[in-house]
Amino acid sequence: MLRFEARGQPSAGWAVGSPLLALLVTTLIGMALFAALGKDPWRGVELFFVEPIRDGYAWGELMVKATPLLLIALGLAVCFRSNVWNIGAEGQFVLGAIAGGGVALLGNAETGGWLNALVLLAGVMGGMAWAGVVAWLRDRFNANEILVSLMLVYVAIQLLYYLVFGPWKDPMGFNFPQTRNFEEGALVPLLFEGSRVHLGLPLALLAAAGAWLLLFRTKLGFAQQVGGLAPRAARYAGFSSRSALWLALLISGGCAGLAGALEVAGPVGQLTPYVPVGYGFAAIIVAFVGRLHPLGIVLSAILMSMFYIGGELAQSRLGLPKSITGVFQGLLLFSLLACDTLVAYRLRWVRRQTDAGGA
Repeated sequence: MLRFEARGQPSAGWAVGSPLLALLVTTLIGMALFAALGKDPWRGVELFFVEPIRDGYAWGELMVKATPLLLIALGLAVCFRSNVWNIGAEGQFVLGAIAGGGVALLGNAETGGWLNALVLLAGVMGGMAWAGVVAWLRDRFNANEILVSLMLVYVAIQLLYYLVFGPWKDPMGFNFPQTRNFEEGALVPLLFEGSRVHLGLPLALLAAAGAWLLLFRTKLGFAQQVGGLAPRAARYAGFSSRSALWLALLISGGCAGLAGALEVAGPVGQLTPYVPVGYGFAAIIVAFVGRLHPLGIVLSAILMSMFYIGGELAQSRLGLPKSITGVFQGLLLFSLLACDTLVAYRLRWVRRQTDAGGA
């Protein structure tokens, strides 16, 4: 019979191999799901894993989706490594979009490209302010940051609805709940003609390099990680738990806010009720699939973007519901949790012991 046996040390090989095995398990379960729905399983796999990288334009769309996921997941990785559980990055993403969109609406046809820098800065500050509320409540009243950050997501969404249905609603928008389109000077510059890839992609890659330097090459990053792994040791070493809390949440909120500003000043070009699309929640999966390491997060952000695009293609070409994207995201998360068992445990064949008297 098969039995789990604890390892003496966590397996470094399975720490890398577990996400790959989880992806394989997700793919196999997904194929079975397609078959159960009466769809061609191989066609489903093609839509999720081949179509998003078929040509240069498809790669560009993949990068557009990956940019906000990468930025948010990097900030979450700093939080989680610091043992600060920010589950409300979606709300910080929305606040960044609101703050950046508010600045963008100040521009006119004559405004220069310098306005875009202010839009992005406003997005960062908006996300940091929303995360700062979580940090203050945790610091001042010891409120649980999981619950507070999660509840603030819905407050942020309601604030967005109020603005686009009310004071910021475009009077020339045929009564649609949206702001007017942002002027050219407020929009994020595109990198390539004929593609929607914008300046956010190199900014996200720079953020990944910065996160790696912070976490693994600075005393500050070391203090954050020690505080997450061993709070008592961190206090003994003189590291401030309050500083670690505020720093982790402000970095995470700033990254999510920047992602929100890039989204509304990039592909969307205005504020609408459809800005919150779940990037903040999907980025949690991205962070853990990437092992909370910036390089791994870059790769997992691309994978999660394939799920988003594959879900959209499955909806339009196979007639499947939009929720198929969330199904694949959930499958990947639960498969990863199951496969991670192999990091600390090994499977061994054990012979059944037969009773000597009954032999």
